[in-house]
Amino acid sequence: MSSPDLIRVLLVDDHVIVREGLKMVLGRDTRIRIVGEAGTAQQAVSEARRVNPDVVLMDIRLPDETGVQACSDILDQCPQARVLFLTSYVDDDTVLAAILAGAHGYLVKEIGVEILTESIKRVAAGESILDPAATQRVLAWVKTHGSASPDPSREALSPQEQRIVALVAEGKTNKEIAAELGLSPKTVKNYLSNSYQKLQITRRAQAAALFAKQSASKANRP
Repeated sequence: MSSPDLIRVLLVDDHVIVREGLKMVLGRDTRIRIVGEAGTAQQAVSEARRVNPDVVLMDIRLPDETGVQACSDILDQCPQARVLFLTSYVDDDTVLAAILAGAHGYLVKEIGVEILTESIKRVAAGESILDPAATQRVLAWVKTHGSASPDPSREALSPQEQRIVALVAEGKTNKEIAAELGLSPKTVKNYLSNSYQKLQITRRAQAAALFAKQSASKANRP
């Protein structure tokens, strides 16, 4: 953060009236400053690079790409930023996609102003606000599909790769994972790249799509 007392926030929502409302209610808190806004995923990434926010408050559905994709792109280019989703969509697969994209929090728009401002402060302070049940589903998926596979063409994850992907599922950044495991951020990035290749995915967000597809297949079995 730019200072211990001020939280710089980038607003991302395709509805102008929502952004205006958020600016009005968040502006009442002296610790929060709105430093930019965007209505599309592309604009969000561009604005994040320009204003270097502490927190990106973003909707999951945007007109050009998903907020999940924007989250992944923003964290690639602004790794110090924290992404907090504020959306009306709370289905499990969307939450899973947000977790795997590196989001630090996921809230519904029906919450009150006090909960929103407190959540922004908590995320800015380094906490993660994620659904525990969804996180456990990601961890279970990683364990099941990372350690063994019915597909002989797919190599299993090593124990270290499983640990790192599991920490991603808990909402930790590459930097936080590196500190916890005594590795460099570059080494963590390389482990993740290898892991996603073995899992036959290319980005964190795609893991959720694969998870959902396999879960649906199991549910439809007689």
